[in-house]
Amino acid sequence: MTTRALAGRGHWIEGWDPEDERFWESTGKRVARRNLIFSILSEHVGFSVWSIWSVLVLFMSPSIGLPFTAAEKFLLVVTPNLVGAVLRLPYGAAVTRFGGRNWTIFSSAVLLVPTALAFFFVQQPGTPLWVFMLIGAAAGVGGGNFASSMTNITTFYPQRHQGWALGLNAGGGNLGVAAIQVVGLLVIATAGNTHPSYVAAIYLPLIVVAAVCAALFMDNVDAVRVRPGALREAAANKHTWWISFLYIGTFGSFIGYSFAFGLVLQTEFDFTPLQAASWTFLGPLMGSIARPFGGWLSDRLGGARVTLWAFAGMSAGTGALLFASSQGSFALYVAAFIVLFVLTGIGNGSTYKMIPAIFAKEAEDEVTDGGEAVAAFARARRMSGAVIGIAGAIGALGGVGINLAFRSSYGGEAANGDAALTTFLVYYVVCGIVTWAVYLRGALKNTAAPQPLPTQQSSKAEAGRA
Repeated sequence: MTTRALAGRGHWIEGWDPEDERFWESTGKRVARRNLIFSILSEHVGFSVWSIWSVLVLFMSPSIGLPFTAAEKFLLVVTPNLVGAVLRLPYGAAVTRFGGRNWTIFSSAVLLVPTALAFFFVQQPGTPLWVFMLIGAAAGVGGGNFASSMTNITTFYPQRHQGWALGLNAGGGNLGVAAIQVVGLLVIATAGNTHPSYVAAIYLPLIVVAAVCAALFMDNVDAVRVRPGALREAAANKHTWWISFLYIGTFGSFIGYSFAFGLVLQTEFDFTPLQAASWTFLGPLMGSIARPFGGWLSDRLGGARVTLWAFAGMSAGTGALLFASSQGSFALYVAAFIVLFVLTGIGNGSTYKMIPAIFAKEAEDEVTDGGEAVAAFARARRMSGAVIGIAGAIGALGGVGINLAFRSSYGGEAANGDAALTTFLVYYVVCGIVTWAVYLRGALKNTAAPQPLPTQQSSKAEAGRA
């Protein structure tokens, strides 16, 4: 095989087979690591642009001619969340059509549009909400980067290393949420709370760097191509919907809380923009760092077990939030929220680890029943990539639900977040029950344990022993 195609052939790698251990150790590992590094960079910047309005709304006040209410601000942060969730399906499919490198260049460069619009409009006094909602919708393209990046990196790594690799990729991307909130804090601390355009200005050159690095250092891989109908095939599989349901609880919570945390602190404790910004980055930061750990832990203990414990902890953490709210305890409230962020990160890593393992198990069963090994495991890879795209899109919609629930809760008679938190608590309990009932009981109890996939050259007998 060729380790890197000539530029004239579009930077395509042919015959990619990371399950071949000799190839992996001699060549594949190095190539995969390089692509992972620049995939993380692109996804990181994409997450920052996607969540930029969670920072910009903290600046919006009568002092800069933007006197929006808390409910209007929650609506504004919902908009990019919703668009980003919807775009994840076509973004994931785009990698299989155009190639990971090619799509990463485009998806990075297009981030210039919403960032430039935010830069020009966010300090225009009297700008109506609908204009900001349109700009926020454009920022949703940053949310699509996750699906394309994850679909691409899944192909580069062997199944035995995917928990760690996907965790690093997603965690590095998720850190973009914390990074832009740190940028917002620094802008407020140094220039005051009347210069939100500075936040957007800082990211314009970073977007250019991400696009150029993708062009110079990333590759397209022929193995990422899938036959038409992969999404349709995945949609017919029950595990797609179970995993999506669980991912709403993990990633939906992470991104929803990341978008809402600053506004919640402003509304719950009447914080100034500086006070809110001083705390908002901590939750996304800890959750992002925890995501690779969730994948690593799942490689060793099994994704379903780790996911179950994550939901148990999230239920307890939400209960602690309700208690802190009733006591008016800021310290306990923030501590519980940060623990909740950490657990969502662990759950994100463990839930995604379950996807390739589930279909590897199905492939093993097919081979045991007399099926052809290479075809069975090729289907497993195809299904894994498609389900990652579907679950990523549906899971991100959970963030929309989080923000709409907070908007409704704070806009009600009680004017606090207790109703929203109670809803989240019930959902986490149900997710824990589903995880146990579907993946830790009966015939599928070992579904999430890592299993090696055979190489493309493996024989049926070798696959049967894998």
